[in-house]
Formats: sequence, C-alpha cells, structure tokens
Amino acid sequence: MKIRKLAGAVALVSVVTLSGCGYLPGTGAGSSTVTVWLMKGSASESFLDRFKESYESEHPSIELEFTLQEWGGIGPKVLKALGSDDAPDVIEVGNTQVAQYAQSGKLRDLTLESIRDLGGDDWLPGLADPGKVNGGQYGIPWYAANRVVIYNKDLFEEAGITEPPRTRAEWVDISERLNTAGRQGIYLAGQNWYVLAGFIWDEGGELADEGGGDWEGALDSPAALRGMDFYTTLQALGAGPKDADEQTPPETDVFAEGNVAQIIAVPGSAALIAQQNPELKGKLGYFPIPGKSTRKPGAVFTGGSDLIVPEGADRRSEGIDVVKALAGEKWQTELARAMSYVPNKPALAKAVEGQEGTAAMARGATEGRATPNSPYWPAVEEDNPIKPYMTAVLEGGDPAEEARKASDSITSKLITG
Repeated sequence: MKIRKLAGAVALVSVVTLSGCGYLPGTGAGSSTVTVWLMKGSASESFLDRFKESYESEHPSIELEFTLQEWGGIGPKVLKALGSDDAPDVIEVGNTQVAQYAQSGKLRDLTLESIRDLGGDDWLPGLADPGKVNGGQYGIPWYAANRVVIYNKDLFEEAGITEPPRTRAEWVDISERLNTAGRQGIYLAGQNWYVLAGFIWDEGGELADEGGGDWEGALDSPAALRGMDFYTTLQALGAGPKDADEQTPPETDVFAEGNVAQIIAVPGSAALIAQQNPELKGKLGYFPIPGKSTRKPGAVFTGGSDLIVPEGADRRSEGIDVVKALAGEKWQTELARAMSYVPNKPALAKAVEGQEGTAAMARGATEGRATPNSPYWPAVEEDNPIKPYMTAVLEGGDPAEEARKASDSITSKLITG
C-alpha cells in the first residue's frame, strides 16, 4: 500500500532509527506479556522505551513486548497471524488496510471503546473513517501524515511574494508568476494521483462510489473531471513529466537543484532536499494545500496508521488497554512531538505548533480523506488505472472518455479483487 510510502517518508527523516534487533523485549517482572506488532520506523526506540517504562509502572502485572515488522509483505503476514492460535495482542496497520483485515472476521470491534474511552467523534476523518467497516470501529487512529506545499523562500521573495496563497486561485496566480526565467513555478509529476484525489474531493467527487452495495469507479463524474481539470492547470506551471509519478525522478532531487519554487510532499521531504543541497537548509517554507476558498484548506490524502486488536489474541483485554493508552491524549502528544506526526485529533495539534512543517501538515489534516474503504482497493493500487488516465489527459486525450475507461477498470478491480 502507498500508505507506507507517505508515513515512511516522514519517519525516514524525523526519527532515530529503531534498532535492527527485530524486537524490544520487556524487562519488567510482569506476569502477563502483551505482544504489540509495530511497523519499523513508526516510533523511535526512545519513545517506545518511555512508553514501556511508564505503562509497566502503572500496570505492574503487565510486560510489554514490541515486535517490529517491515511494511514489505505485511498484508499476508497479518492475515496469517489473525487466523492463527498465536495472534499478537495489538497490531499497527496502515489506515487504509483495516477493511481488508476486517473482512477476515478476525478483528475485535472497538466501537464501544472508541466512544466511551477515546472520544472517537473528534478523530481525524482520514484515520477514523477507513477504520470503520460496516458500522463498527475496528481500527483505532494512531498517527497521521499528509502532503503540504514545500516552497523555496528565496524564489518567493525574488518574485515579490510575501504571503503563501490561501485559495486555489491565488495559488495558480503565484505559480504563474514564479514559472519564468528558467524556473518552474511548481514541479508536479503527471501521475501524482494522491494529489489529484484531493482536488477531486474538493470538487465533491470520489475515486469510487459505493452504490447499491457495490463499488464503482467514479472518475468520470462531473465533479471528478473538474478535479482533473484543475490538476491539468497546475501541472502545466512547471516541467514535471506527464508520464511518470513523483518518484521518477524523485521530486526531492528535482527541487534540490534550486530552480523549482514548489513541490507537494510530506514535510519530512525537506530533510532529503537539504541533504542533496545544503544551501537550501533553512530556506524552505510550508503551507497547507490551498482550498477553493479561504474557509478551509484543500482536501488531502491522509496516510498513517491505525491500531487493531485480533479477536483471537490471548491477551485481548490487556491489548485493548494498551491501544487506549497509545491513542490517548498523553501519548498522542508525546508521539507527535517525538516523530513530527499529526496526532489523531485536531485539538491535539497544538503539540506541534513549534514545528513549521508539521503544523502546516496538521492544518491540512483537518480536511484529510482516505481511499475508498473497500477491501479490494489494494488491487486498484497494485496496477493503478488512475496513473495512465492522468497521463492520457495531460497529453491531450479526451478527459471524459479517458475517465470512463479508467472508471470501468476500477469497477472491475473492486468487484474481483
């Protein structure tokens, strides 16, 4: 899932890498061991050490064991664990993966805990919504990450731009002004479909709709076509390739050359840029992707993680208590500060106010969304028809016809998986 790329990009540049030992064994004398699977890079070793020490001191009969997993191949591994007699008590999963695991019937429904103990009504929708399946809350939001606009302050100043744009119209205007004299107003690869998704959502469209119980591709709706039209306008204000995504070449490498005014990426990408070009260190700014009006920022795809509890876990009750602690205010605040993540509630975003990039990310996260909540959505991303659709339109193809073909392909994948 591309979730791991988004959250992983933040983790790559903002954490102390967890040790390669594979797990952090408990050192307490607890009578019950609660096993927690976390993804490598999601939390620093120091954060886990502090959580473990605090939690075990408050729960003397519990010993925590953190087992670190790789994102690669995690789906089959989790499904196998859910069906075994030795399931872990808590598992971190990508927020858009919850539906796939819930389909197995092996997850604990945590709706009661989310309402009674965790204030679930106040969670970020981009984390909470994909964790809800058939009315039950199976995934508890842990942390979020999303794209912002990273800009070169020097190029903005040279163009006489003193304030970041607050609306799409302002954004296009300044990008046009910046796109001169051998400089790119914005570098936007032609197949950056997560960015397109935000523009579609802003227009009231969807990537796919669940109508009559069946999922169908919806790129050919009038609203979705308006989103693609705006993408086309913005993409033309730079020299991004029409037939490649943001990793081909890496957009951070292109930005580091110094003649690109803006890219759309997670804030942690700034560290990669500075590694490539140290002269840009301290010269990068951030702002949320602008919306259609000043009332709110633009919609963004929310990446990140939820926590699930296997129905067959030996220490299921104890695991639920660990989840409540990790998702509660104290440790959400600690995690956000330690990892430069967005906490699971907008009200907790004050924890990152001193971090310019993360604060911009948190403002954008209030309009965060996730991919369609179908267990078969991973099949769409595996051979993604949205990417060639975008290229076809950017190269002059008829938007309505290309969108219809892509929508038909999405529908097929959401039926058969």
